[in-house]
Amino acid sequence: MSTYDDKYLSIAKDILENGYFDTNRTGISTYKLPHQIMQFNLEKEFPILTTKFVAFKTAVKELLWIFKDQSNDVNDLHKQNVKIWDEWMMDDGTIGTSYGWVVKKFNQIDKLIDSLKNNPQDRRMMLNLWQISYLDTGALYPCCWCTMWDVTDGRLNCMLVQRSGDWPLGVPFNTTQYAVLVHLLAQVTGLKPGLFTHVINNAHIYENQVEGIKTQLERKDDGFDAPKLWINPEIKDFYDFTPDDIKLEDYKHHESIKMPVSV
Repeated sequence: MSTYDDKYLSIAKDILENGYFDTNRTGISTYKLPHQIMQFNLEKEFPILTTKFVAFKTAVKELLWIFKDQSNDVNDLHKQNVKIWDEWMMDDGTIGTSYGWVVKKFNQIDKLIDSLKNNPQDRRMMLNLWQISYLDTGALYPCCWCTMWDVTDGRLNCMLVQRSGDWPLGVPFNTTQYAVLVHLLAQVTGLKPGLFTHVINNAHIYENQVEGIKTQLERKDDGFDAPKLWINPEIKDFYDFTPDDIKLEDYKHHESIKMPVSV
C-alpha cells in the first residue's frame, strides 16, 4: 500500500472514532479533529490515494489555473471540462478576488521562483492567498491558503497549511495538487523535490460522507503501490507547463466512491 493511503486512512479512522461532532456554516454537521499533519518524501514516493480513484488530471488543471494562468475565470476551467468551481461561481463568471487573482495581484509565483534561484536560503519564501483586504470580495475564503518553502541540500521542501479540510473529498485532491507543484517548481529552479508537509487545521468528515469513508477503510489491506509522476523534462519555464506535460505512470487504484460536497 502507498504511504499516502496508510497515513490518510489512519487519520480518517481517528476522525470517525475520536472526532468532535458539531455544526458548521454549511448546515451539514461534521466529525472533526484539529491539527492533522502528513509528511512525505517526494524523492521516494508520489502521494495519491490508491484505495479510491483521485481525479489527477482535474487536480492538475485546477493547479495550473491558479498558479500558472493565475485566473479567476471559471469559464477557463469549463474549456477544459472542469466544473469543480461551478457551485461558487459568481454572477460575472469568476470567483472574484480568490486564489489565482491573488497570486497574480502580488506577482507571487515570479517572486518565489526568483528567490528559489537567487536566494535559496531566504526564510521568507511563501505563497500567501490569505490577503485580508480581498477575502470578502472573493467567492470563497481560501482553504489551502499558505505554502512555505525551503531549500536544503539542493532539495525543495514545502509546507502546505490548510485552514479547513474536507477529508473525503478535498484533502486527497489538495495533497496531490501541491505535491505536483513542488515537482514543477523544483524542475524549473534546478532543484530536487524534497519534503512535502501537509498541515490541516480543521480536518473533518461530514456526516453524509461517513458511509463512503467506511467503504474506503475496508479497502485498507488491498491498496496498491504508489504510481510514478512523470513531468516533461524539456520544460524549463514554469509558464510553459500544460496538463499534457504532467502524467501519472502505473496508477493502480480502486473505483471512485461517490460522496456529497457541502457548499
